[in-house]
Amino acid sequence: MPTSSNSIRVLVVGCGNMGASHALAYQLLDGFGICGIVSTGQSKEVLNERLGGGYALFSDYATALHETQPDAVCISTYPDTHEAFAIQALEQGCHVFIEKPLADTVEGAERVVVAAAKASKKVVVGYILRHHPSWAKFVELAQELGKPLVMRMNLNQQSHGPMWTVHRNLMKSLSPIVDCGVHYIDVMCQMTRSKPIQVNAIGARLTEDIPADNYNYGQLQIRFEDGSVGWYEAGWGPMMSETAFFVKDVIGPKGCVSIVARAAGAAGKSDNIDSHTKTESLRLHHAGLDQNDEFAQPDTWIDMQDEPDHQELCNREQRYFLKAIREDLDLTDHLRDAVNSLRIAFACDESVRSGNPVRL
Repeated sequence: MPTSSNSIRVLVVGCGNMGASHALAYQLLDGFGICGIVSTGQSKEVLNERLGGGYALFSDYATALHETQPDAVCISTYPDTHEAFAIQALEQGCHVFIEKPLADTVEGAERVVVAAAKASKKVVVGYILRHHPSWAKFVELAQELGKPLVMRMNLNQQSHGPMWTVHRNLMKSLSPIVDCGVHYIDVMCQMTRSKPIQVNAIGARLTEDIPADNYNYGQLQIRFEDGSVGWYEAGWGPMMSETAFFVKDVIGPKGCVSIVARAAGAAGKSDNIDSHTKTESLRLHHAGLDQNDEFAQPDTWIDMQDEPDHQELCNREQRYFLKAIREDLDLTDHLRDAVNSLRIAFACDESVRSGNPVRL
């Protein structure tokens, strides 16, 4: 389909849940135009039809890069391709939007950052929670609770059908606590803005459907320099429990703040991608006591009015990508945080495999 002369021409690579949502955002937003769609299977045809048809389709990434000569590339493929695809795009002079994690190794992520600096191009990593106003408020309120913080979070997914296929494919290269954990580790680091000093993690392989050297359930614990601690739990598969699968809770000396997602946290929603980012309400508990050791003030409920769904969050991510390109934003901190959260996640993965704590 034709694009305006001042639009950023984007090559969409990967057409699963995230790739399709980003493609819809590019079609919706002024400033972008899709110049091609890439996938190894039939998903590109499905996406092309969903977008109204007429886009150039490719099965080979290198061929698509050469033939379309895009201004930017959107990479939503499996993590083991991220590093190579991003560096190829950067070396051809393209900006890059890439789904988390930035790479499937810390060293690979660092190589992407070096390539971006060498090419003087923008790389935005898909940390979707950073674009959610309710999660930003959650972080802000947590920072007002004093130190140390106790951060408790999980996202277990009772996956089946197509989503179990996606999860099995992801576990060919990464564990759930790495693939999903980078989101929540990033949130914890934003809340504390303190140096993580040690991690400890456990994991279990609950199915024969994944590689023998991987696990589909994991829980990590992080200790920070300021005394803060946090845990995150992630499990994927048809055997996972839906009891307390959605926990987002932070405690400090002055009280606690919790995400209360009554609908999104209900039974049957753990495998619904829209429910993963829902907040609905924030409950702020005040720890102050009166002369009778009773609570001096009631809990504060904050009902979030701006509650974007999954597609709108992807739209906001792409608006940020456009802004980064058009306004030449300095993404040094953005990429440093992406590498840092990945480094912590892989240290947790090492702890699972070794059975020992890992100092950072």
